[in-house]
Amino acid sequence: MTIQPISLSDLLSLPHHMIDMQKGEYIFREGEAANELYIVCEGKVQLSKTTEEGRELLLRICEQGDAFGEVVPFQLTCICTVSAKMMEGGTLAVIHKQQLEEKLLTDHAFSLQFMQWVHLQLQRMQTKIRDLILHGKKGALYSTLIRLANSYGVETEDGIFIDMPMTNQELANFCGSAREVVSRLLKELKELGIVSVEKGKITIHDVQFLKDEIRCEGCPIDICNMK
Repeated sequence: MTIQPISLSDLLSLPHHMIDMQKGEYIFREGEAANELYIVCEGKVQLSKTTEEGRELLLRICEQGDAFGEVVPFQLTCICTVSAKMMEGGTLAVIHKQQLEEKLLTDHAFSLQFMQWVHLQLQRMQTKIRDLILHGKKGALYSTLIRLANSYGVETEDGIFIDMPMTNQELANFCGSAREVVSRLLKELKELGIVSVEKGKITIHDVQFLKDEIRCEGCPIDICNMK
């Protein structure tokens, strides 16, 4: 039996309400109670975690149609392990834990789809943690560039143009590294002709070089991305 992935319409069929959020506004923070699932209807949301040293580690970018939240169905107490903040103003649909649990109990097809979605999120997170731990700062940057290419890349004659402005500090946050380290590594890649940067947007001229350096396992794009 083929299980269709959970869709925006599946989630929006649940009772929900809409909220408007401004750029820079937090939806929830680490340590807060988690009782809701969110769907991005408009705007962008970043999920991040703060390290013991106070450094921000960006884990995911959610866009229109993406669902996120720390809610765990049928568990009495859920605590947020990450923070969610608006990257740009937008609108979110909010589904309460109780409504989600009722749907899971009564709709078996939806339950299977939801389990599949949760498993996909775990796979994505595991691959990111793997790259951070196994390949060091250089590997973390290279894998981040590959994920950016998979998520926002546009094929051009010169290579893959990442159509999303990204500062060195933002790249560093995705890598769990210092801005100075990422700046140095980017400079090395530019000197080798692997990448170029213009007005904050990166073009990857040789993505295979990056994949070879981190011994890329060829994960499907729905896993190897920034979402």
